[in-house]
Amino acid sequence: MKSVERIANVALAGLTLAPLVMKVDPNLNVILTASLTVFVGCYRSVKPTPPSETMSNEHAMRFPFVGSAMLLSLFLLFKFLSKDLVNAVLTCYFFVLGIVALSATLLPAIKRYLPTHWNQDVISWHFPYFRSLDVEFTRSQIVAAIPGTFFCAWYASQKHWLANNILGLSFCIQGIEMLSLGSFKTGAILLAGLFVYDIFWVFFTPVMVSVAKSFDAPIKLLFPTADTARPYSMLGLGDIVIPGIFVALALRFDVSRGKHSQYFRSAFLGYSVGLVLTIVVMNWFQAAQPALLYIVPSVIGFLAAHCIWNGEVKPLLAFDESKAANSSEESIDSDANSSKKVE
Repeated sequence: MKSVERIANVALAGLTLAPLVMKVDPNLNVILTASLTVFVGCYRSVKPTPPSETMSNEHAMRFPFVGSAMLLSLFLLFKFLSKDLVNAVLTCYFFVLGIVALSATLLPAIKRYLPTHWNQDVISWHFPYFRSLDVEFTRSQIVAAIPGTFFCAWYASQKHWLANNILGLSFCIQGIEMLSLGSFKTGAILLAGLFVYDIFWVFFTPVMVSVAKSFDAPIKLLFPTADTARPYSMLGLGDIVIPGIFVALALRFDVSRGKHSQYFRSAFLGYSVGLVLTIVVMNWFQAAQPALLYIVPSVIGFLAAHCIWNGEVKPLLAFDESKAANSSEESIDSDANSSKKVE
């Protein structure tokens, strides 16, 4: 698994830098970059314990409404306030957020070359005047934050498309790695809600496209084109992270059953096919498309077809990561207690 992940990391890095030295078809770049990002994030999410942030059915149902409120708020901000002022505030916010995301993405590669106690010893720092607030970190995280800080400073000063993409990819990888849907039922609820959300805000209002063009922050990936009228093709990070956490759940489901990438392959193939459909329709109509309109049915459809073919609908729907984690912890505790008794 580690060798496959390393190959995907190298391929993603090369693809991200490729437009600097050679002409790359933006449509192909969108498909390969997004697919590799999902692949890397999925494999990074496979850990002894499930991702720390788990979503419930209620959260999944509310998510499209919360997202709509935030999207509409940003639209009104750009409409009634200075665009430069709003983007300046957002740049400060994403400067801090970018350091955290980029350092966390680089940490696994950096910590291998640092002393073991730098990775394990936790330092607790209390905020002055707010002693109840504290931050815990390791020396390795500080080391990883150094290049992240310089890189975010470059992004804030230049706003280069490459800096935007690297920060955006870091957000995507961390989102897929850290977030968990908990179960496929919750994932289906979330994807169905955002399927409707994406269609409404793109096809029936100018809000989504307007915010995407006005928002000068790494919330989208930019792919250089040869068209001076449209210098960049764009893909929102939500079109990577939201389906990505569903695909990652399929991989962890396979791992929990001791089977190598069975349903993950179906879900990942569905994501790639959905991206291809998005690009084809976008170029056919020469208009912005809600990517989730094509990605959601494709991901769920491929996974459902594979599951029905194998006759494993019940095990898949019954899978719950939180319960699986609790049962594994209880088995570990029982093993520890039995070993103590033997001693």
